[in-house]
Amino acid sequence: MRARFDPTGPLHGSLRPPADKSVSHRAALIAAMADGTTTVTGYLDAADTRSTLTAVSALGARVDGAPAAEIAAEIRIEGVGMRGPRPAEVDVGNAGTLLRLLPGWLAGQETGIWTLDGDASIRRRPVDRIAEPLRRMGARIECREESLPPLRVEGAPLRGISYEMPVASAQVKSCLLFAGLLAEGETRVIEPHPSRDHSERMLTAAGAEVERDGDAVLVRPAGRLEPGRIVVPADFSSAAFFIVAATIVAGSEVTLEGVGLNPTRTGLLGILDRMGADLEVSEEGERGGEPAGRITVRSAALRGAEVGGAEVPLAIDELPLVALAACFAEGETTIRDATELRRKESDRVETVSEALRSLGAEVEASPDGMRILGGGLRGGAIDSHGDHRISMLGAVAGVASREGVEVVGMEAAAVSYPGFEADLATLVGG
Repeated sequence: MRARFDPTGPLHGSLRPPADKSVSHRAALIAAMADGTTTVTGYLDAADTRSTLTAVSALGARVDGAPAAEIAAEIRIEGVGMRGPRPAEVDVGNAGTLLRLLPGWLAGQETGIWTLDGDASIRRRPVDRIAEPLRRMGARIECREESLPPLRVEGAPLRGISYEMPVASAQVKSCLLFAGLLAEGETRVIEPHPSRDHSERMLTAAGAEVERDGDAVLVRPAGRLEPGRIVVPADFSSAAFFIVAATIVAGSEVTLEGVGLNPTRTGLLGILDRMGADLEVSEEGERGGEPAGRITVRSAALRGAEVGGAEVPLAIDELPLVALAACFAEGETTIRDATELRRKESDRVETVSEALRSLGAEVEASPDGMRILGGGLRGGAIDSHGDHRISMLGAVAGVASREGVEVVGMEAAAVSYPGFEADLATLVGG
């Protein structure tokens, strides 16, 4: 599907972005692992998170209700217990989080064989970074060409290990924490930099023994989990598109309500603040153990910045938007230490660099990031390559550009934000 986004003038108004995708995935998986029924309030209604509900149903969990756009919408998941998933062929669709988290739970089962496969995009997503440490724990895992889906998992006894991750990744960490719940002894995951901690928060709330020890996260075996109720805040990564749009379109003022403000997710705010953005953040308590609140953004003149190191895992999904903002900043912006971008739904170093260059920006890709020279965007056309974040980046680029942008493959936005175009139109109309 092709969609065109033309320069709009200022964005004004307020809205609540959709529910958090990362939290929704984890809520469904932990509820399926639990004993009894877990109520999840505000579960995201999107293609990726529906794949997770389909997956836990295939494993034997009972899902009542359906996700919906309403904030108060609820689903109820009757879990199968830590050792209760039935053997199945699991279709993960396009959900990379599901592909990388679920094997941790399945690998520690006493018996059973599971196959995880998905769409063409998923078949290009490497899984060696979960397979290798799981094998160290005793897991029986096979994958195509030693690194690609489909992934075959056979239940086996696991033992706790100490594993030092070469690259900070919340998905790898969460997978190993799930496996550690079923392993003999303590499992220790050492991070080079902190990554998002939704799994730790939820597992602790469900009764698991999880603790932080310096740069390591420790988990001990758990006989049962009982989350009871999980509340999902609005997704910071979805809000980020409007944060950047309001920053780079002159005269804009936008407020995002109920947004998750977990400090392991909001690295974009620190980066934009350093670039000169006008941001006002008001924390308003917690939702399901996650801090949440309001973000008000006004347009501002930006300056280039160096982005790298410990802030990269805290903004990994927003780095394409940092690159977009850099196109409108004075001077040069460099993004480094971001090789993880090459392992997303697309190789986001290449797809973002290619997209921005096609719109008139001066962008140079590097093995672990990119260099962007400010100067604005002319406009043109980009291909989303089936990547939901690239499609929405193209839309924001269009409203901020001089001549507009046509996005090929705009339907990809439905993976995480089915109502994105309507919400953008609301702010343009505001």
